[in-house]
Amino acid sequence: MAQGFGFQVAARDGAARTGVISTPRGEIRTPAFMPVGTAATVKAMLPDSVRATGADILLGNTYHLMLRPTAERIARLGGLHRFMNWDRPILTDSGGFQVMSLASLRKLTEDGVTFSSHIDGSKHMLSPERSMEIQKLLGSDIVMCFDECPALPATDAEVAKSMALSMRWAQRSRDAFGSRPGHALFGIMQGGVTRELREQSAKALTAIGFDGYAVGGLAVGEGQEAMFSVLDYAPGMLPEDKPRYLMGVGKPDDIVGAVQRGIDMMDCVLPSRSGRTGQAFTRHGVVNIKNARHMDDPRPLDEACTCPACRSYSRAYLHHVFKSGEIIASMLLTWHNLQYYQDLMAGLRGAIAAGRLGDFAADFHAQRAAGDIEPL
Repeated sequence: MAQGFGFQVAARDGAARTGVISTPRGEIRTPAFMPVGTAATVKAMLPDSVRATGADILLGNTYHLMLRPTAERIARLGGLHRFMNWDRPILTDSGGFQVMSLASLRKLTEDGVTFSSHIDGSKHMLSPERSMEIQKLLGSDIVMCFDECPALPATDAEVAKSMALSMRWAQRSRDAFGSRPGHALFGIMQGGVTRELREQSAKALTAIGFDGYAVGGLAVGEGQEAMFSVLDYAPGMLPEDKPRYLMGVGKPDDIVGAVQRGIDMMDCVLPSRSGRTGQAFTRHGVVNIKNARHMDDPRPLDEACTCPACRSYSRAYLHHVFKSGEIIASMLLTWHNLQYYQDLMAGLRGAIAAGRLGDFAADFHAQRAAGDIEPL
């Protein structure tokens, strides 16, 4: 483990585990959900508000920050933590996924990826070495290897070729990262939905040696059933004593299923993005605040939730400000969704510690299946 970085499992329930990742900037309780702060902000939230929901760590985005305001500028201004006023741990992704999904005119070679910025068309190059340099300039606590994430569906041959390239890039990322006390480097397992390729990838990464391991290349269109079938075996291929991170997941039921299968960390834009589009996650499922049924409803979104949206405002008010295009709608609904996600993680941690994860998951699914409270 990197100096100043550690992982301790406190309790297990089946494949699931709960514990703590230690970093010089504070502890991360696992299983952990990381809100996404793409451009050095969790949209519609203040950092203190994000922390108030129970978040121990945020995710920053290498691709977006390298283009604007640039990693060099952030470094000159004291690093990403100071820049965005978040003094706790930050994980940065490698930029690989965004290059594949957002950039135009991209060209992939053994060296890396050249691409045109989606902002102004300017030309850029991302390689394992450049990704490590950018993430060092940002000063993130957990750095991700540079990898290629192929879009699914893809042929086995395409996935195998991509995985082999990602493993060569993993070694180059490790070499370029060097020794950085207090900062951790995570490797990323690839291999699509093919068990044999996942196994090859896990062996290659373990041989290189990382501070933590991600299961990459899922939640990219393969569907929950296929994702869960990979998670039934993939986490167990990775070192037991290191954190396991499932990238880009997900919906609440994805999270519960992933934790049951041994995942320790997740991230997703869903709670914040959904808040801005009028979708609220509750124990009773997803509520669409745009619907006319909420127009005269004085009740809170979720009577068990402690967030400001539920404590101080009615469904009728949230419906009104959303329909009026008021900024407070995004603020309140995003806060609520992030609170819901962190409450879910706290519930999962408690259930694992008490050895009753099965009961917790059954209650979770039953409540959601029952649906939202009856209209007035």
